Order: sequence, then structure tokens, then C-alpha cells
Amino acid sequence: MQEIENKPERALLVAVDTGEYDTQASLAELYELTRSAGAEPAGSVVQKRPRVEAGTCVGTGMLQEIGDFCQKEEIDLLIFDRELSPTQIRNIEEATDVRVIDRTMLILDIFASRARSSEGKLQVELAQLKYMLPRLGGKGTSLSRLGGGIGTRGPGEKKLEIDRRLINDRIAQLNRELKEVVKHREIARAKRERNAVPVVAIVGYTNAGKSTLLNHLTDAEVLEEDKLFATLDPTTRMLELEGHQQVLLTDTVGFIRKLPHHLIEAFKSTLEEAKYADYIIHVVDASNPQRDKQMYIVYETLDHLGVKNKKILTLFNKIDIRTDDDPLQDFRADHVLQISAAENAGLDAVKDVLQEMLREDKIYIERVIPYAQAGVLQLVRNKGELVSEEYVPEGISIRAYVPMEVYGKL
Repeated sequence: MQEIENKPERALLVAVDTGEYDTQASLAELYELTRSAGAEPAGSVVQKRPRVEAGTCVGTGMLQEIGDFCQKEEIDLLIFDRELSPTQIRNIEEATDVRVIDRTMLILDIFASRARSSEGKLQVELAQLKYMLPRLGGKGTSLSRLGGGIGTRGPGEKKLEIDRRLINDRIAQLNRELKEVVKHREIARAKRERNAVPVVAIVGYTNAGKSTLLNHLTDAEVLEEDKLFATLDPTTRMLELEGHQQVLLTDTVGFIRKLPHHLIEAFKSTLEEAKYADYIIHVVDASNPQRDKQMYIVYETLDHLGVKNKKILTLFNKIDIRTDDDPLQDFRADHVLQISAAENAGLDAVKDVLQEMLREDKIYIERVIPYAQAGVLQLVRNKGELVSEEYVPEGISIRAYVPMEVYGKL
């Protein structure tokens, strides 16, 4: 028996600073993405340029330096912090003799490894195929094309065209399967609406602590890891508040800067849980110095999904490991709390504020329900919050918060 050591791939991270965005912050995030994918970041290279080089992304001199470094340090993989064209990938690989991927390909790979549900796997495959389709021509000479002109035409179909047709057929099939999944999701959503159980969507930047919060509030047993995109599949659990009031908490996919367009489209039915929710819990990593930028990206993505006019509770999480004293503010939120989900700090306050948010949309009543109409009490329990009940000679004296539809019947 010979034991083969399974070493992680050594990756060199490459970024071009044209002044468009905060390159260092983006590169730090790329470092974490690389670790999440199972590779070992062996270093990073940043080149300042007025614009990206059309053929190789970086300049010729820098490309030579990258190639020499890869040979010396035994680099297996080059990861670029921007989307590359097929031509750029081919040219860089030829110049360095090292495999090349871009940020989008890295994120798609992480999503593929994290998806557990059949819906998640369908969504990831669809995003990967849509990304791959326009890049078939850049894969090299193995994918030949039909020639143009005299002497190049011949019978049959070439491999490139066969691959393209197969991918288009698979995309069409995946779209059909996802439509069925969306129908089931809509049926479940309609059932929740009939039962009048309020839905609270948990949103936030990836690795902000959404799954940890859901676990500690509801014992959901969702995977918790200090990695980007540790969980992809949405999880819904019931949370019982005081007065037998129940809400459904739904965890959603984490957001990230430069989230690939194909992923947003593929995961739209999952992300739209926030659109159809009654309330939003926005989880923010208070220990991250980039938290303001991350909050902006979350709200930008929510706006893109059409999430509007929702009451928002922002939770600044991980305050136990925070190192700065800057004020924690969110001007778009209706309520703000500081918590540590991992340490169970502040979670009772979260339940209290959720209770308060539910009451804001209800009418407070004090009534005596005649015993002959005691059936109305069940309606109050199901759709409102029964604060107290007392049996008196005239009937059942109650204090409760009820929605408008129940108030009309009372």
C-alpha cells in the first residue's frame, strides 16, 4: 500500500487596480473565497494600471514575473479578481503554463461544492452552464469549429457546435425543472399566507452569522462554519414568541460584492424569499472593518430583487470580537440591536423586538366575548396575539393584538 498525500492547490491571487473599487478589500475577500474553495493562497500580486490589458489583463512584464514566480513557488492555480474573457484566459495560460480561473469561476465552484438540496444543485448547474456557454470558443484547439470559405467546408458537425447544442438543451431542461420548483415554492408560500403566519427573512453578507442566528433561535441545526458561503440551501423554521405568537424564520443565500449575474438569476426564486417575507432581519458582521460597504451591497441586492417597504431589524452580530469603537448605525433599519449569536448574547432582545414589530401592524383590543361566540377566541389565537384571557360571568374577557381582518369581525 502506498499512501498518496492529498495536498491543496497552491494559488496566486492577481488583481489589477484601475481605481474602480477598493482593490485591497476585494483581494482580502478573494483570499477568503480561495480558502473556502479548499485552495491554499500562496501570495498575491497587484498591478496599478489606467485600464485592463485587452489580451492578458495585466501587462506583459508583469505576466513574465507571474510566470517566473509560479515556476519558483510551484503554483498550481492563478485566480484573477475580475471576470476574464476566454482569450485572456488562453493567453495567460500559454504565457505562464499555469491553470487560470477568475473570481466568477471561483464563486461558482464554491456554490457547486456547497449545494445540498436538489433545487440548489439545479440552480448552480444552470449558472455554471450559462457562464460556460459563451466561453466554449476559448477552451483551445480541441473544440474545432466549422470553417468558412472554400476548402474548409465539409460534412458533419464539429465538436464545438455539438457541445454548444448540448449545453443549450441542458439549460432548457434545467429551466423547465426550476419552473416546477418555483411552482412548489409558490404553493408553500400561498399556504403560509392562508395560515396567516408572519414570515421573517434573514438576509446579510456572507459569513455574517445568519445560520448561527437561526440555529440559536430555533435549534435548526444548520451548518455553521467560518467560511464564505458555508450554507446555500434556504432553511425555514418556526419561532414561538410570547402570547403563543409564531413566526417563520427563513435563512437566505449570503450576498457578496460582485456577485455573478448568472448566480443572481439562477437563485432568484430562493433570494425572492426576502421579497415575499413580511419582515427582514439584516445580519451585519460588526467585527468586519468593511461592514458599511457590506451593508450597502446587501441593500443594493435587495433593491435589485424588488424588496421594498419592509420593516427591517438590523442585528450587528459578533460584537464579542469587535475591535473598533466606531458607531454602529443603519439608517434604513426600523430597529437596531447589537448581539453575539455564537455567545447567545442579546437574542432575548431580538425576540422582544420581533414581538414589537408584529404588534406595530396590529390593533390592541380589550373585549368581553360572550360564551355563545367563544369560537372567535380561536381566531384571535390563530391570527393575533392573545395577551390575557379571564372567564367572567358575562363571557371571556380578553386583551389581545389582532390584525385588521380579525378586528372587523370583533
